[in-house]
Amino acid sequence: LMNRIQKRALDLVVSIVALVVLSPLLLLVALLIRFESPGPALFRQMRVGQGNRQFQVYKFRSMHIESSDADGHQSTARADARITKVGRIIRRTSIDELPQLLNVIR
Repeated sequence: LMNRIQKRALDLVVSIVALVVLSPLLLLVALLIRFESPGPALFRQMRVGQGNRQFQVYKFRSMHIESSDADGHQSTARADARITKVGRIIRRTSIDELPQLLNVIR
């Protein structure tokens, strides 16, 4: 039990510090996404975790909202027309994954 408490405390501290340090970048990316195409900057998708428990993952939206696949039925191809210009950059640099720090805190 003590190991689990220490692990959770470390996860929270690292995630909160990372969010604070990266907040200017996160804000800039969110604004770029919003300026490029209408819709929310964050994308939510259901995933299956440990013990087959479902949870929502937050990521930056990298596709046009009208053509995205929120249920994850269609895989993304390298030259997928659904991906925005900003989306290509944030996918290549894995910046689209940074909002998952919110998942750690949740």
